[in-house]
Amino acid sequence: MRRIETLDDLHAHYGEPVPLALTKVARHLTPAYRRWIEQARFCILSTAGPEGVHGSPRGDVEPVVRVVSDTRLLMPDWQGNNRLDCLRDIVTDGRAALLFLVPGTKTTVRVNGRAWLTDDAALRESFQRKGRHPATVIVFELAAVYTQCAKALMRPALWEGDQSAGLPTIGEILAEMTDGAEGGADYDIGYEDRAIPRLW
Repeated sequence: MRRIETLDDLHAHYGEPVPLALTKVARHLTPAYRRWIEQARFCILSTAGPEGVHGSPRGDVEPVVRVVSDTRLLMPDWQGNNRLDCLRDIVTDGRAALLFLVPGTKTTVRVNGRAWLTDDAALRESFQRKGRHPATVIVFELAAVYTQCAKALMRPALWEGDQSAGLPTIGEILAEMTDGAEGGADYDIGYEDRAIPRLW
């Protein structure tokens, strides 16, 4: 198959951007963008670094980020699996993007910019949940914010009904990856009950 290798070739296939796709881009949080992000409890953090690119789901019982200015967001890094893929990228490169999703709306909001990490004790303390603190806080410096086309969520009817029938479970995936040494049905049974005490 033919490979598209130049920007001229790419642009020849698509033409000019839709004007409103450029009009909606802001270099800081407008009041409307701020309200949108402050209601979001879930986003995908994307980063780039020497090891490649990474995407990590991030969620919280409260807003997933704290807005501290029109160009700065804070995200606590809660207990996870310690792979640290995105965090290594942030330390070594800093380029990052956030894609915010809110169930019930087909609108998504994207933020591009740079990020850095802090272990500032007072800041970590300010995110306390159930007596626990995040290991670090991601400081996100916003360069651009804009809505993404709703068609990506319209095509799969993302928020309409349960679409999980037939998906392999985490236990099944682990069993496949370890030739049955780990995972399986025993892993899946009660996973959420085991995870709840470790959410924060």
